[in-house]
Amino acid sequence: MTGKTLNVFLWILQILLAAMFLMAGSMKLIGAADMVSMFEKIGLGQWFRYVTGGLEVIGVIGLLIPRTAGVAALLLVCVMAGAVLTHLFVIGGNPALPVGLLVATIVIAWGRLRR
Repeated sequence: MTGKTLNVFLWILQILLAAMFLMAGSMKLIGAADMVSMFEKIGLGQWFRYVTGGLEVIGVIGLLIPRTAGVAALLLVCVMAGAVLTHLFVIGGNPALPVGLLVATIVIAWGRLRR
């Protein structure tokens, strides 16, 4: 993949992920019933929902700024690694979506931090 092609691919991926994380983070921050219920199952309290939602929204902003995209992707890698582990060991359910988001954020972190 050429440098320009990789750059375009990463921007498309960043924009798609930004939309997904903005939706997910917003749902956590506004207290959507599904999110409140899920974080009750996690058992750390609702403060953890706010922290997670806030980190996701901060990650969205960072993904859309060229200078911070790599670091923002690393932040989201940490959030999604936690989500995968939570699905596997705490709340159950299908971890496919968090795994997919984790892989995508790893690709962005790799692509943006190596520049």
